[in-house]
Amino acid sequence: MRRKSGHPVVQPGRVPGKANAGKKMKVIVLGGGVVGITSAWYLAKAGHEVTVIDREEGPALETSFANAGEVSFGYCGPWAAPGIPMKAIKWVMMEHAPLILKLKIDTRMISWLFKMLRNCTAARYAINKSRMLRIADYSRESFAQIREETGIQYDQGMKGTLQLFRTQAQLDASAKDVKALKADGIPCELLDPEACIAVEPALAHVRDRIVGGLQTPLDETGDCFKFTNELARLCEEKGVTFRWGEEIQKILTRGGRASGVVTNKGTIRADAVVVSLGSYSPDIVKPLGIDLPVYPVKGYSLTIPITDPARAPESTIMDETYKIAITRLGDRIRVGGMAEISGFNDRLDKKRRRTLEHSVMDLFPGGDPKQASFWTGLRPMTPDGTPVIGGTQIPGLFLNTGHGTLGWTMSCGSGRVLADIVSGKTPDIDATDLSIERYA
Repeated sequence: MRRKSGHPVVQPGRVPGKANAGKKMKVIVLGGGVVGITSAWYLAKAGHEVTVIDREEGPALETSFANAGEVSFGYCGPWAAPGIPMKAIKWVMMEHAPLILKLKIDTRMISWLFKMLRNCTAARYAINKSRMLRIADYSRESFAQIREETGIQYDQGMKGTLQLFRTQAQLDASAKDVKALKADGIPCELLDPEACIAVEPALAHVRDRIVGGLQTPLDETGDCFKFTNELARLCEEKGVTFRWGEEIQKILTRGGRASGVVTNKGTIRADAVVVSLGSYSPDIVKPLGIDLPVYPVKGYSLTIPITDPARAPESTIMDETYKIAITRLGDRIRVGGMAEISGFNDRLDKKRRRTLEHSVMDLFPGGDPKQASFWTGLRPMTPDGTPVIGGTQIPGLFLNTGHGTLGWTMSCGSGRVLADIVSGKTPDIDATDLSIERYA
């Protein structure tokens, strides 16, 4: 997983070890979600003067607010996979479809979908999954270091993820994922129904509905909103400045370099700018000639109070049939999933709520869905599933965005890699294929 010596990482827009190495800089981070805050944390640790700007009034109030709650270092793969085009056609007729496509006249949507389809081959799937596992495994180590260093609390659990198969075909298809996980040194184990029940005792009530599962024991759970807010507080203790409630209007350049940001409240100068604006990242960099293939893929979640702990999950279960994660967060169950491609649309759809309720109540009827809070968020997805982390053609302008459904999982590792690149250091993992240059 680690980069071998003698192979320097070259990022667009900088010369490793020269331009920024050892230099304390003024760095602006655009975006106050979990990826922006982890970027700010590591940049501050590197000794930089950091300012975070976001239009919301506090941290993690958009896509990071109520995600599925799983930190899935093992259950980590691109949506663009062999067979997805045919499955998508079948899903159109399903009442509880995991993928919903609402086509419209939108050149960005069509372009993104075409690029995604190009990645639905076995060869590209293997490359993309390996990249994602690399950054996710590094993020696992980084999460552990933050916990050890700070004692941060966020309803965390360390009991792993169980990918639950309702059909033999799903169990058979898991072989390619097992192969990829083992190739990257990530522990996993195929379980029969009885072993699944041993891991998640509440499944004993639905023994007849499962044929097996794939457990990734190093996966974690937690409340992303709580984590992000607590880390933001710790960032403030390190001197990070937060400018909440500011509309970001444009990135400034001087002499061909990024030199600051204009907001509705004025101009802020800087030596470097980091874009972590999720689905809105392409709009802010487009005027600079950067074509960033990130598009919003809408997800939904329910947060349900637990009324019967004996019929609630212990950790995270991924219901493979509906691609829905069911996670224990203290005295709550977080149910999240689905991928709706419908543009910048944040309307709450009652049909999606019914799908979430169907999945969780079918397996874990230990909560009261009538008391649940219903939420939706726009997840920033790249066509290959891998986030975009690194420099750009504009010196001093960096990207840390496009994490899709795995922003929470990859956040700490991504922030750490990004901070190294901005600082002119070689990251601990190979980051050459994480930058926007891979789309050139």
